[in-house]
Amino acid sequence: MKASTTKEPTVTPIPFELEKIRADFPMLSQTVNGKPLVYLDNAATSQKPRAVIDRIMRYYTEEYATVRRSIHKLSEKATLAYEGTRKRIAQFLNAPSERNIVYTKGTTEGINLVVHGFGGKFLQAGDEILIGATEHHANIVPWQMLCARNGAKLRVIPCHETGELMLDEYEKLLTDKTKIVSVQYVSNALGTIHPIKQMIALAHAKGIPFLVDGAQAAPHMNVNVQDLDCDWFVFSGHKACGPTGIGVLYGKEDMLNRMDPFLGGGDMIESVTFEKTTYAPIPHKFEAGTPAIADVIGLGAALEYLSGIGMENIAAQEHALLEYGTEVLAAIPGLRIIGTAPTKAAIISFTIRGVHPHDIGTLLDQEGVAIRAGHHCAQPAMQRFCVPATARASFSFYNKKEEIDVLAAAIKKTIEVFT
Repeated sequence: MKASTTKEPTVTPIPFELEKIRADFPMLSQTVNGKPLVYLDNAATSQKPRAVIDRIMRYYTEEYATVRRSIHKLSEKATLAYEGTRKRIAQFLNAPSERNIVYTKGTTEGINLVVHGFGGKFLQAGDEILIGATEHHANIVPWQMLCARNGAKLRVIPCHETGELMLDEYEKLLTDKTKIVSVQYVSNALGTIHPIKQMIALAHAKGIPFLVDGAQAAPHMNVNVQDLDCDWFVFSGHKACGPTGIGVLYGKEDMLNRMDPFLGGGDMIESVTFEKTTYAPIPHKFEAGTPAIADVIGLGAALEYLSGIGMENIAAQEHALLEYGTEVLAAIPGLRIIGTAPTKAAIISFTIRGVHPHDIGTLLDQEGVAIRAGHHCAQPAMQRFCVPATARASFSFYNKKEEIDVLAAAIKKTIEVFT
């Protein structure tokens, strides 16, 4: 493994002061249906701190220009901020270089880029793609589309009743036919933290590359892509206190060089004639067209904000919320927690006997509590647990235990309506 060429972030983590942190998020001070907002839908999207909002506004009001295409001062400033975010992301993930960092629209596009750029180029009829039983649709549908095009086969790693993947079955599924493994680091539907490093090592022992869906991991824990040794890692900005419309694909340099571009157009080329096009070096060969400049800059501010708090502090706060929330909700008669793995992120999916999850979500909203209700873009996972949907409370570092008490009271009130 190559030694890292990126420097550690210069931001020094501050002591965790919850009320000061909450004051950074304008959305948290509002009321919904006459009640203080209790925002517990963080696995869907996170709220944005003032630092991110202000940084985007500064770009639009003081620095607005396109990047890498003009030589005037505004373009230079915008380009510095835009490419500076790439370096910040490399530091955040402990990537060897900013060359490993490709901007995308989000996790979904990052997965699709690998599906097309690697899978479409190298996978053939009869080859096998291995994914987990609890995947988000974004890590199922693109692979199915590839299989329909080239005759490859999709294989699924089964999971236990707890939501943990069956590692013994995983090892059996790793065969000479397996050409790529693609698995969530953290289940968005259940909260399970899968043993990704171990799974990567098992795949690599057979020469099989590994893609990590890190959408639910990157905002909540330290991620070190060199230590994981993953071939690709993807995540979305909007789940990490950044804007929507921006995501990241990390790739090992040799993998990115082997892949074909997903999109063609301006800015991903070195030269163009009517006879031939030469692509730009990585990462730019994957970034066709005018990019989401403001969103990239906003993501840089978000990662700086998270690093300032400290990912260890964030993980510890969210684990405390998970433990408290699990204890409180498990004590409510008729409530069943779906996904009980011993190692989880701060996500609690649950059902209530005799109450549809959509009704739970609607009645909780009347109490000012925002949760997610549905299949969470993970219908196969719902089928595995024999439920049509779940209610899902997902916590972030800016949540507090008192909000869990409000959630529990609202759930009990909901149960009373249906009894």
